[in-house]
Amino acid sequence: MAAEFTSPADARKLPRVLKVFGVLLALVSLATLPGIGAAIYRSVTSVEAHGLGTEGVSTVVVNFLYLGVLSVLALTAVIFGYRLFRNQRRWAAIISYGLYVLLIAGVLCSIMLQGITPDLVFYLVAFVVTIGLQSYLDPSLLEERRRHRKAREAEEHAEGEAGTLGRDLTGKGYITLNFFNLFWIFVVASVLGLIMEEVVHFLFVVPGQWQDRAGLLFGPFSPIYGCGAVLMTVFLNRFHKSNWLVIFVVAAVIGGGFEALTSLFMQYAYGAVAWDYSNMPGSLFGGRTCLPFMACWGLLGVVWIKLLLPFMLRLVNFIPWNWRYGLTVVAAVFMLADAVMTLQALDCWYERLSGDKVDTPIQQFYDQHFDDTVMADRFQSMTIHPADAVRGK
Repeated sequence: MAAEFTSPADARKLPRVLKVFGVLLALVSLATLPGIGAAIYRSVTSVEAHGLGTEGVSTVVVNFLYLGVLSVLALTAVIFGYRLFRNQRRWAAIISYGLYVLLIAGVLCSIMLQGITPDLVFYLVAFVVTIGLQSYLDPSLLEERRRHRKAREAEEHAEGEAGTLGRDLTGKGYITLNFFNLFWIFVVASVLGLIMEEVVHFLFVVPGQWQDRAGLLFGPFSPIYGCGAVLMTVFLNRFHKSNWLVIFVVAAVIGGGFEALTSLFMQYAYGAVAWDYSNMPGSLFGGRTCLPFMACWGLLGVVWIKLLLPFMLRLVNFIPWNWRYGLTVVAAVFMLADAVMTLQALDCWYERLSGDKVDTPIQQFYDQHFDDTVMADRFQSMTIHPADAVRGK
């Protein structure tokens, strides 16, 4: 098994600059561990000496979770730097996926505890660097670049016409799990999910009432469906030939769990409530999800893996070869900017409702262009109760 991750890709030496970067990354990450350990010790002794004080259980739990994420992130960065130094390309590429998860977790915890602060720039830079390194290290992407340099445009165009470009040629899964495929799955599913939710609301929830259910400031996107589709693709990719009941159960658990965690983050970060299933049968986790909607997630998982994923692959393959990476970069930058501005706008909305002063240029910008009326009109299904957030307690 170990040989699978060390050869033959590792036969090609990494540039010396990457090895130096790996050493520096490992050393810097090691240097942060004592500080994180000291912060954990202070938090533990504070709770033992003073109890929860005025912070509350949720704030203390999120704080310890944040410190735990930082600890694991630092240790993972040490291992990642060591793998770079040892020229272990495939191991480093695999570890980079763990870095993605930890960086996202760090961002979410930081926002819940502190809101939008300059500290988030670190996570943004680290995420971009990780994407760049993973794209370079990942053997499948490296091979794709080699084929491009060898003028295989004509052959790959034919594969695109047949809807096979991006297929997992190992046969272990349906598609290759790389940034290109997963990004476009996120985008398309965000649009399709929004359309589906708005139609369901119009026909069944409140018949005749059209409600904007978008989850970002700009564009017809509902990122919870995009993220759900990415999670289902990652976890169910190898189940594409399995019995539909297996896919249904796994998708229901993934969808329900993700929905509950998203609801928890929105409440803890902004005191925001976008859905509440407390009055639904089979309500779980305080109304953050429920059995009927978990069943809907399960059904969506079956439809996605069995029907829509092949359609999605064909749709992506309509992007001309010479536009693939350029268009993806432009779209990714737009989606990232949209997500960042959405979080900032929500943060300023929360601060205004909390009675905080609008005293920074960023706050003044959002106060002028995205005031309470604009935000309420854009996020029509969302309400904010600042007292429910964990920060400021």
